[in-house]
Amino acid sequence: MRRVRPADSVSQSMPRYIDNFASSVIEPALGVMLVNLGTPESPTVSSVRKFLREFLSDSRVVELPSWIWFFILNGVILRFRPSRSLKAYQKVWTKDGSPLLVNTSKQTLALERELNQNGRAVQVRYAMRYGEPSIATVIDEMTSRGIGRIVVLPMYPQYSGSTIGSVFDEIGNVLRKRRFVPSIRFISGYSGDTMYIECLASSVRTHWQQHGKSERLVMSFHGLPQAYVDKGDPYENECRVDARMLAQALELKDDEWSMCFQSRVGASPWLKPYTDDVLSELTSSGIKSIDMICPGFSADCLETLEEVNIGYRELFMEKGGKTFRYIPCLNDSPDHIGVLASFVRSTAGDWL
Repeated sequence: MRRVRPADSVSQSMPRYIDNFASSVIEPALGVMLVNLGTPESPTVSSVRKFLREFLSDSRVVELPSWIWFFILNGVILRFRPSRSLKAYQKVWTKDGSPLLVNTSKQTLALERELNQNGRAVQVRYAMRYGEPSIATVIDEMTSRGIGRIVVLPMYPQYSGSTIGSVFDEIGNVLRKRRFVPSIRFISGYSGDTMYIECLASSVRTHWQQHGKSERLVMSFHGLPQAYVDKGDPYENECRVDARMLAQALELKDDEWSMCFQSRVGASPWLKPYTDDVLSELTSSGIKSIDMICPGFSADCLETLEEVNIGYRELFMEKGGKTFRYIPCLNDSPDHIGVLASFVRSTAGDWL
């Protein structure tokens, strides 16, 4: 079932082509803010360290006592991890910036065009939970232009406190410091939405038409510490629901698809099965060709382009696989933009 949950609650300049487009319509009465995780500003050690410090200082992301985590983060992680992460970013960095920034920017422009059909005046901006443009910057930009109603769309299909919950927290942190508080409607995930699932299925069918169908479709979701789920985070269940719905939409038998979780960090248990273990098991069972998709990511980024399409490709081949095909995220495809627009319209309701 569809799950778009509106709830009234409590810059860095956008790319110039977006500003130019926005200035060509009348002053907007409604603002839409897409929020994604964030990215370093440049492929340098200092920039990566700055990004990681902000990201890993979020108590929603790392649930350890702050005094313990302070020494671990600053004494160990930020001394060594930035240089390792930098090598990964350098593999996928583009002339226009990080893939996440480029793809989110394109989504923003496309969604603004879609929503402004029929003479409407909606300003769409993107913000990053960590890094720039920040949520504070975008809210200030919108309110300075007289926008008093904002729809917030975190770009995570499945809900987790560490992602969507953190976006909600930050909006509250920003607004409690402002004299003027705009009206906010918040979309807290869209796992199980039939339009979203069909959009994913259509991208897989198009891939099969162009490249042929492999022996197994592997769906890799971002991981989460098992402890977070044990405390009540619904993320794992929503990932499993979406994986099952996608398999059903594609009419796959149980032995034609697998789901798994990537990006684990540290020694504590994360959600299983782990992606690397699944790939090893598939090759051990004689599977030589796979198609891989990441249904938990709305835009291609470091985790999909470097971790999956480079790292897991190499692992699969090293284990004896022959064909590894990565199916891109939905990004700014027309179908995806149409789905996002429908979420905004239903949430905005009488604001449009």
